Amino acid sequence: MSVDNVRTVYRGRVITVNVETVRLPNGHVAELEIIHHPGGAAIVAIDAARRVCLIRQFRHAAGGWVWELPAGKLEPQEPPLETAQRELREEAGTNAQNWHSLGVYVSSPGVFTEIVHLYLARELDSVKMAHEAAELIEVHWVKLEDACTRVLHGDINDGKTALGLLRARSVLESLQAGAS
Repeated sequence: MSVDNVRTVYRGRVITVNVETVRLPNGHVAELEIIHHPGGAAIVAIDAARRVCLIRQFRHAAGGWVWELPAGKLEPQEPPLETAQRELREEAGTNAQNWHSLGVYVSSPGVFTEIVHLYLARELDSVKMAHEAAELIEVHWVKLEDACTRVLHGDINDGKTALGLLRARSVLESLQAGAS
C-alpha cells in the first residue's frame, strides 16, 4: 500500500482527521477518511482475592455510563507501560509490582489508527487517586469470573475491557496450571 495524498481536515487536542488517497495492495486507489490517535493503554489489575478493578465512567460519546478497565491515552514520547502505570495510579489509586503484557487491541481499524496496549497488573498496593476534573469515575472491585461473565452476557461492552478481561483470565489460568 502507498499513500498518494494526505489532506488534514481537522487537528484537535487528541485526534487528527485526514482524507488520505491510498493505493491498496490490489492496485485500487481509494480515498479514505482516517482518524489518527496516539494510542493508549488499559490495565487489568487483579488483587490477591482475584478481584479486578473496573471503573464505571460517564462517556458522553457512548450516551452514558460505561464499565471499563482503567485506561488512558499515550502521552508524547511515553512508553505504553509507563502510560499504564500512570493511569492505574490516577484512575484507580493503585500501584502494581508485577506487570505482564496482554498484547494490543485495535479499536476500529476501518477508520481509526488507535492501538490500545493491554496489561495485566498484579501485586497491588494503594496510592492516592488523581482524577481529572472532566472524569466522572467510580472505582469497583469485582471478581474476575463475574466480570468475564458480564462480558459474555453483554453487560460489559467496551471492546478493550472485554478483550483485556478474557486475555487476563487465560494468562492467569496458564500461570496457575504451570504452578501446579
